[in-house]
Amino acid sequence: MTQATAVLADDEEAPRVQLVLALRQAWPELDIKAIAVNGADAWDAFLEHEPQVCFLDVRMPGLTGVEVARRIQGRAHVVFVTAHGDHALDAFDTGAVDYVLKPVDLPRLRHAVERVQARLHQAPTDLHRLLTQLAGQARKPPTLQSIQAAVGKEVRLIRLDDIVYFESDSRYTRVVYEGGDALIRTPLKELLTQIDPDRFWQIHRSVIVNERCIASAIRVDDGAMVLSLRGRGERLPVSRHFQNLFKAQ
Repeated sequence: MTQATAVLADDEEAPRVQLVLALRQAWPELDIKAIAVNGADAWDAFLEHEPQVCFLDVRMPGLTGVEVARRIQGRAHVVFVTAHGDHALDAFDTGAVDYVLKPVDLPRLRHAVERVQARLHQAPTDLHRLLTQLAGQARKPPTLQSIQAAVGKEVRLIRLDDIVYFESDSRYTRVVYEGGDALIRTPLKELLTQIDPDRFWQIHRSVIVNERCIASAIRVDDGAMVLSLRGRGERLPVSRHFQNLFKAQ
């Protein structure tokens, strides 16, 4: 039997350590690929490791566990980690989702583990309705409206409406906008927590594109996909994780 893989995420150190230790008892064969301290790192770890199971704290700064789960949707089994008294519990008690309470209760964790193990060879549960309900309960800070970037000796204020795409560039993030490009120090995974995901689509681990600038998605012979942009010559790669964004209706 293939060893199951997992990613864990919790922004609080004590519960994070407690969950790891409890999982080693409840599921000693589980291969924990990454332990993230926030939602952005959890999403990045998911893209890197493609685990079968994700244990996600519901409330984390930046990307919440709910937002990470929405991005993962259908590609891994999700177990939420939440505190006693959290209003999310009312939604979880429908039985559609597995959850673990903090502080971790080993018998309850064993029960969640058994449920996940029984479903490992099935498609992950469709959590769309639940995640939509949970997302509506969480308040989010306003998204960015502009970005400050250095262009030569000038610090330029670039409106998000003018940005075509973001691209990871070694230690920097390249901002390509109508009229030029610039480098900023903000990592791509941090930008994901500050911009509107309905306007800016992540299409690759290293690329986020302004949806209104997309002209078409083109499949190539080896199953890969690239995007063409309105009025531009670039072709942006779309990784396998994000190809389902482009399906004919």
